[in-house]
Amino acid sequence: MTTEHAANAPSAGEYIIHHLTHLNSAGAQQSSIVDWSVINYDTLFFSVGLGLLVIFIMWLAARKATSDVPGRFQGCVEVLVEMVANQSKATVHSPESRRYVAPLALTVFMWIFFMNAMDLLPVDGLPFLWQLATNDSHAYLRVVPTADLSCTLGMSIGVLTLCLFYNIKIKGASGWVHELFTAPFGSHPLLWPVNLLMQVIEFLAKTISHGMRLWGNMFAGELIFMLIALMGGAWTVSAMGVTLGISHVIAGTAWAIFHILIITLQAFIFMMLTLIYIGQAHEEH
Repeated sequence: MTTEHAANAPSAGEYIIHHLTHLNSAGAQQSSIVDWSVINYDTLFFSVGLGLLVIFIMWLAARKATSDVPGRFQGCVEVLVEMVANQSKATVHSPESRRYVAPLALTVFMWIFFMNAMDLLPVDGLPFLWQLATNDSHAYLRVVPTADLSCTLGMSIGVLTLCLFYNIKIKGASGWVHELFTAPFGSHPLLWPVNLLMQVIEFLAKTISHGMRLWGNMFAGELIFMLIALMGGAWTVSAMGVTLGISHVIAGTAWAIFHILIITLQAFIFMMLTLIYIGQAHEEH
């Protein structure tokens, strides 16, 4: 029985490839790192679902808010709101813009934190339940939306859209176009193409790096959890097998504790860069 099970078990490479394949419109085919022609249904489901959860939590906090001595939940929310408000004041100097940007930053932080936190679930937990529900032992499911580059780039493109909106709103269409052609090297006509090229490169570089920074950290964290899971899967009744099993528990616990810092830090960095980029859109060059 054991020998037969071991023979049918996937190799380490097959296990990782299976867990890195999305439930998508391409069927059983593994899509490339970012493929705009393929819809990753699991990323959509978990990102939208967690977004609705964040909205519910914020609604619940607002509904239960009281001027009396706050409870633990309200106190935690107030600390978070105050932190975001202070960061918004430091980067976006327009009070009118902060009315919309500060709630946006809070939503971004909480949404990304919850999406990142899906990485703390057991690697085979939800995928195994999905296989049972579909009665398909080869069903694919990835549960960490931010480990999907199309998701993080989509969010960074959303931030780019807001930056373009505030550039036009604050400076006017003519003022922004003038800035595109005259900054950073000056207003001489010969420098207009160079200035425009530099501006386009700056917008593209900020957008791509914004999305890839979050994706890279979460993808690496997800991969490490898979490697640790392989150690547990190699457990057998032998000295080496027992050692791997114990190492699996120790490494998994240590990495999960450390990963709490990573998922929080990455949500904070994405939020701060969002504020910084929007704040730069308010500045004159």
